[in-house]
Amino acid sequence: MKIEIEGQAYRYISENSNECGSECAFLVTKQNEKYKDDAISRGAHSVISPSECWNLFGLDRINVIGITGTNGKTTTASAIYSILLDLGHKAAMQGTRGFFMNDAPVEGKTLTTPTVLNTYRHMVQAIASGCEYFVMEVSSHAIEQERIAGITFGLKILTNITQDHLDYHESIEEYIRIKNLFFQDESKKLINKDEVKAEFNFKNAFTYGVENPATYKIIAYSLNNGVSGVLKHFEEHVPFVTSLHGFFNLYNITAAIGAVHLVTNDSLEKIADAVENFGGVSGRMEVVSENPLVIVDFAHTPDGMEQVLNALKEKEVLVVFGAGGDRDRTKRPMMGRVASAYAKKVYVTSDNPRFEDPDMIIEDILVGIEDKSNVYVDVNRRNAIKQALQERSGDEVVLILGKGDETSQIIYDQHMPFDDRVVARELLKEI
Repeated sequence: MKIEIEGQAYRYISENSNECGSECAFLVTKQNEKYKDDAISRGAHSVISPSECWNLFGLDRINVIGITGTNGKTTTASAIYSILLDLGHKAAMQGTRGFFMNDAPVEGKTLTTPTVLNTYRHMVQAIASGCEYFVMEVSSHAIEQERIAGITFGLKILTNITQDHLDYHESIEEYIRIKNLFFQDESKKLINKDEVKAEFNFKNAFTYGVENPATYKIIAYSLNNGVSGVLKHFEEHVPFVTSLHGFFNLYNITAAIGAVHLVTNDSLEKIADAVENFGGVSGRMEVVSENPLVIVDFAHTPDGMEQVLNALKEKEVLVVFGAGGDRDRTKRPMMGRVASAYAKKVYVTSDNPRFEDPDMIIEDILVGIEDKSNVYVDVNRRNAIKQALQERSGDEVVLILGKGDETSQIIYDQHMPFDDRVVARELLKEI
């Protein structure tokens, strides 16, 4: 991919050495630096760094808000984006769900955090559309691979740090180190004060929390019929109401309110009022049927599953889930342990097995379940969902975890059409 640029001695910028020639500068990054000589041999006009590229595009004209954490990135980013738009600001958002500008989708799903040049391209588009703010999710892979190199962040946000991606980072200690690496500079930052694994540069640091004293502190809340609460900021107290569910969303919404307050001149009261208009994110605690109650969620880590199941602790829950192939194996028995601890019955199935044997993935999950008397196993995800729906009775809730709003099942390198929400609705009609 080449981006055209005006006012320079060359016409294009590219991260791909194959595209380089006399009219093209090569943007060298940690990921492509081994191709630098190839770009030069192909006649690249020059070699530039991400910081130089940032300045060439004049990207200081937009306020960048970056969110990282194991869980909650997408919901927090979406809430910030929604609140900004409701308050009359122009904003763009890049992340797991794709790229959006001023309440309209622009591009579909790709990487949570794209390559440096792709992110810069989105920022250029956002500026051209009059956007003041650019909200982006920042993955641990992107931090380690320096896919955020050169970006000047107006605000950095930490949601939480729990286990994920150990297939890549190899140890929980390394994963924690990478997440915290994002917060070691003097940028303005907003940190979850209740996250004990957070380590950050205290300069320009603000905090939010429920349990501990914080800049933005929840002093009262209710989880009945949605998440609502009262937020304290110094001597100011503001109430807010949302249709979201779960204690974890209390953190996501608090982070969003604090973030918008830190980057705008809008009053805390106006920001809190705008929260009510945020309806949540597709595939995150998404109710696909009211009667019977069937919920789909993206939770695919032990902590994520525990948060969602804990949000429904007053209900009897039948949970359907699996674990992704070619990913962290150590979390699989932990996921099984969490499911069996919270759910009345557990339905273990496949979830994007990729190049792994789905039966072996299921075996890894079952290691964490001591009492298997209430466990149903079917490698066919549709069958597992059908079984749960058929066995459900009374006020029991069917909770389908792992894929959220994904629309395919990845088997080997093939993306087979499969949407938990669509499948559940189809099965409900059959049953």
